Amino acid sequence: MQIQWYPGHMYKAGKEIKNTLQKIDLIIEVLDARLPFSSENPKLSQLRGDKPCIKLLNKSDLADADITSEWQDYLEQTQDIKTLALNIYTPEKTALIPELCHKMFPAKQAYQSINALIMGIPNVGKSTIINALAGRIIAKTGNEPAVTKRQQQIRLKQGLILFDTPGMLWPNLENKNTGYRLAVSGAIKDTALHHDDVAFFAAEYLLHQYPQLLKDRFKIPVLPANETELMEIIGRQRGCLRAGGNIDMDKTAKILMSEIRAGILGQISWETPKMMETELAELKLIRASKAAKKKSKMNAHTRK
Repeated sequence: MQIQWYPGHMYKAGKEIKNTLQKIDLIIEVLDARLPFSSENPKLSQLRGDKPCIKLLNKSDLADADITSEWQDYLEQTQDIKTLALNIYTPEKTALIPELCHKMFPAKQAYQSINALIMGIPNVGKSTIINALAGRIIAKTGNEPAVTKRQQQIRLKQGLILFDTPGMLWPNLENKNTGYRLAVSGAIKDTALHHDDVAFFAAEYLLHQYPQLLKDRFKIPVLPANETELMEIIGRQRGCLRAGGNIDMDKTAKILMSEIRAGILGQISWETPKMMETELAELKLIRASKAAKKKSKMNAHTRK
């Protein structure tokens, strides 16, 4: 299944960002530390041009710490940007953001403000970061995506003016794995997806990458061979049974997704730089194949 979710306000947000960029000095993109590639806007590198950029890997407490470090090294080396891993339990790191911004503009005087556009996918924790920097509730927060609906400006005491934008996805998630990872993280509204489909994707990944976490959480000495059997075991443990003893997969899926998102299973990263490069190479081949088919159809139509 190809997961897509692109409400009207996201299209509007994209247009607002383009109009705002001309008065912006710096871009701050908030990423989900569990999926830095899938939560990164693929259009940002084109939009920002040569403007400096800081990428905040938020929710790092939910991610695999070693893999988060890999991502920071990879992003800083390949994109010529600065990164900072943080979460709600490390306010001292969040407090470093204004100082990091000013270090990127050494020629600016102390009294000169820096205009920074802060952006990120839905439910990535952008509003929580803004409120922490401001020291008061300015941006709405919530446990579901698409809480912020309009752009606003926040002037901070540290000489930083934040231009806040609504959480924005992009209209075509070409890589199906990206859509699944975003769904697992909670970036896509649950009403736009099938819980069991996403949970099966998560279960398969966990069996391969984090088997010990599954053993510890669900007290399974020997893990099953596939995700279907794993979901059945979880369903029975949690009492998700229908008449006749059949497993209620939708209810089981919601329980698994909830525990993943809350970090109850442990610290999990859903992608690595190496995985990203492999998937990008595969995507390049898919695009080439589609382009060749399109060209062939056009040539056939011309010959008629």
